[in-house]
Amino acid sequence: MANNPDPWVSRFLPLIPPGGRILDLACGSGRHGRAGLAAGHPVTLVDRSLEAVDDLADRAELIAADLEAQPWPLGERRFAAVIVVNYLWRPLLPAIRAAVAPHGLLIYSTFGRGQERLGRPRNPDFLLRPGELLAEVAVGFRVLGYELLGPEAGGDSIRQSICARRLPADVAT
Repeated sequence: MANNPDPWVSRFLPLIPPGGRILDLACGSGRHGRAGLAAGHPVTLVDRSLEAVDDLADRAELIAADLEAQPWPLGERRFAAVIVVNYLWRPLLPAIRAAVAPHGLLIYSTFGRGQERLGRPRNPDFLLRPGELLAEVAVGFRVLGYELLGPEAGGDSIRQSICARRLPADVAT
């Protein structure tokens, strides 16, 4: 269902420390932020348009930002979890990694190369290269889970999904 959180996010949501703030980036309808709120977390939702989440204005921090045309809207802020689903803008990847607090989680799931044969998105700029998410967390993170799924595994798309925990600075080298 469109309002249910992605199963990958649901799998790792319990690993976010109680009370840890979640960043739902490119939040769309806010399904992952809503799941975080239901689990008792403070939530920050960021998207170009916040119409689909304006009902959360009294319970969550809402930030309207065009992530592809404006500077990173969160400055040096760090989050207990950064969740990104069905979104890829490579110039943001360093800022996304940096937004994960020490011991925090990066939960990321989006489309991979080969998806262009099955449907949208078709533009390679919006499709992960093989192993790209693993490479993004190779330094400073410990991978807790990784999947590369396609139709042969019963899915209707080609996806890469990762959950990685940021290591403390003294271990991250």
